[in-house]
Amino acid sequence: MMQPSPVLVRIGPIAIHWYGVLIVTGAMLAAHIASKLSSRNGHDPEISWNLLLVCLISGVIGARIYHVISAWEYYRAHLNEVFGLQMSGFGIYGAVIGGTIGLWLFTKFSKLRFLEWADYAAPGLLLAQAIGRWGNFFNQELYGPPTKLPWGIYIAPENRLAGFEAFDYFHPTFLYESVLDFGGFLILFYLARNWRKGRLYGDIFFLYCLIYPVIRFFIEFFRPDAWKIGDVPTAQWISLAAIALSTTVLFVRHKLRRPNMIYVPGTPWRPPEIKEQDNAAVLSKDAEPPAPDHSAESEGQGRAKEG
Repeated sequence: MMQPSPVLVRIGPIAIHWYGVLIVTGAMLAAHIASKLSSRNGHDPEISWNLLLVCLISGVIGARIYHVISAWEYYRAHLNEVFGLQMSGFGIYGAVIGGTIGLWLFTKFSKLRFLEWADYAAPGLLLAQAIGRWGNFFNQELYGPPTKLPWGIYIAPENRLAGFEAFDYFHPTFLYESVLDFGGFLILFYLARNWRKGRLYGDIFFLYCLIYPVIRFFIEFFRPDAWKIGDVPTAQWISLAAIALSTTVLFVRHKLRRPNMIYVPGTPWRPPEIKEQDNAAVLSKDAEPPAPDHSAESEGQGRAKEG
């Protein structure tokens, strides 16, 4: 039975893995989408590409930390593998948390509005997740329980979980999540481009924080290898908390609806101190006396020479 290889190509001793290629591809598409959305509001598209580097690094760190914690019983006995560079062993919730921290730090030091840029990043993030999930297919990991459905995927014996050695075909949970993530991307991308009336800065981001946890909550029912707290998968606990928190935040923010929270299309947000500097510069320019007009004098001199 044919099975996918986790390695796309080998160049001498260097192996280029499908997982890494898919993650980078998804991240670059996410940055491209963010640059398009932000440029519609007057921002330099280059900002999104600078942001990509920061969020990619912080996201990978967060994803790895989450995975190590989830499999601590293994890693406590294999500490040398904690910082391994193998193309597996990442947790998406850790990636989201790490990437969000990176985004916050970037916007803070760049004097940009965090929630505005979180809105630009959110649709592309779901697209990147939809693409990145196919890395699980090539690695033959994070699949569901055995199935006889026609779309079940073959898992090689060496990659089968304990207790499932006698089964050949399993639910492709990566495919289920990829399709749902792509659907979520289409919703958020449409809203980011077309929702104007009644929108607040941060709405697209908080909708992401609602949509993806709903997707993940149901996907976890198909995960026999899920990291659990009690009898409930940890990802479901996190999903429930995220759903409750994001729903509450959306409701409260729209109830308060302060002027500085209202989304203004076509206008990049600028911090108050920068606005004050700009206003002062305009006032200073207006206060300058007009330059003297020497045209009449020059015309008179010209006529005198002619006479």
